[in-house]
Amino acid sequence: MEPTEPQEHPPGSVEAKVVDVLKTCYDPEIPVDIYELGLIYAVEVEEGEEGGRKVHVTMTLTSPACPVAGTLPGEVQRKVLEEVAEVDDSQVDITWDPPWSVDRMSEAAKLQLGMM
Repeated sequence: MEPTEPQEHPPGSVEAKVVDVLKTCYDPEIPVDIYELGLIYAVEVEEGEEGGRKVHVTMTLTSPACPVAGTLPGEVQRKVLEEVAEVDDSQVDITWDPPWSVDRMSEAAKLQLGMM
């Protein structure tokens, strides 16, 4: 999946609520949330036949050797499911293509890390 630039979602939408939750998840080695770091490639909401919603998050990590590779995707999946009332199921897929780079970081993240 080719990552896109972060999208603006309508306030109050399920996607916007998911993004708000993603902004509470951190790589413990970097004091910036995973959304501003540019680790999130896509947030998609699938409407179920019974009215339920499933959220698919496609993300990457700063490197394959990232110490939280085994725990961060599960944290993201759990938080989305627990903290967004409209969501009945969540799935997190990790991709390495394309690999993450500092170019994916928001200006706010770069500023916070002294890179601007």
